[in-house]
Amino acid sequence: MANSWRRNQQIKIFTPKNLLLFFFTSLLLLIFLYLTSQTQQPHNQEPIKSLKNPIFNLPIKPFNCYNSPQAYPIIASIVEGVKYPFLFSLSDFGNLPDKPHKNIQRVLKGKPFRKPDISWTIQELLEKMKGKKGIFVDVGANVGMASFAAAIMGFKVLAFEPVFENLQKICEGIYFNRVGDLVEVYEAAASDHNGNITFHKLVGRLDNSAVSATGAKLAFKSNEEIEVQVKTIPLDEVIQETKRVLLIKIDVQGWEYHVLKGASKLLSRKKGEAPYLIYEEDERLLQASNSSAKEIREFLQRVGYNHCTQHGTDAHCTKTD
Repeated sequence: MANSWRRNQQIKIFTPKNLLLFFFTSLLLLIFLYLTSQTQQPHNQEPIKSLKNPIFNLPIKPFNCYNSPQAYPIIASIVEGVKYPFLFSLSDFGNLPDKPHKNIQRVLKGKPFRKPDISWTIQELLEKMKGKKGIFVDVGANVGMASFAAAIMGFKVLAFEPVFENLQKICEGIYFNRVGDLVEVYEAAASDHNGNITFHKLVGRLDNSAVSATGAKLAFKSNEEIEVQVKTIPLDEVIQETKRVLLIKIDVQGWEYHVLKGASKLLSRKKGEAPYLIYEEDERLLQASNSSAKEIREFLQRVGYNHCTQHGTDAHCTKTD
């Protein structure tokens, strides 16, 4: 009978002991949630905020990395051998799974990506310009090897790239390297006129797309070619006279002459204010776009670039007295 009475007795939940335990448990939970939100905020919000705010306030709108759909798959790693390391998002995956890109094989072995030559060159040149105020202009940015090499050193970067898939990779690199306040990229091809032009894009080889269909297929004749319309704009219409440019890199698969013509005012600046110039000088690609190395050198001499040296397929030019 005594046991029956205990079973029917009402259990007291809201005792002082239980209330105190509930209070301290709730307090600990609130502190944990607050600390978690504080540690995550800088990583998730700051890069996005910087991408929303324009860096250069130019007459054309920058590519919107914030609203761009994500590219996939993503294969990224640190670049090997550069003095200022950065993360690089790979665009060429090879013929997976039969023949993966050599950099994917290195990642699987726990190694960093091999050093892209242009990244090392850009950092070597910009290190000599440290302390100077000015920007780096990357024409034919591809997936940002040169842009991020400069940005990771603290330089502001103005990049031009017309291929959408490459723009996605640049956006990834902006997030990976936390340089949204330094790199601004434009979905356009630099040229000598405003308007639109037919661009030839190779499936599976985005680094060899070009204005010239012949130039696009020179190295990879078996790849399928797609024609797309891209916006063109001269650098002289984008870069204000008051904006100092330290270095220009141009790699546009044979369209270099037209890019240079569209920057004649910028290149005509006096010695000490004119930018150091790197451009690809591949005679086969230039001829495919109805120009030549001789035509480019003559144009550069007219705007004051009398000293050019060859570095592989690249030409380095400066103004001399």
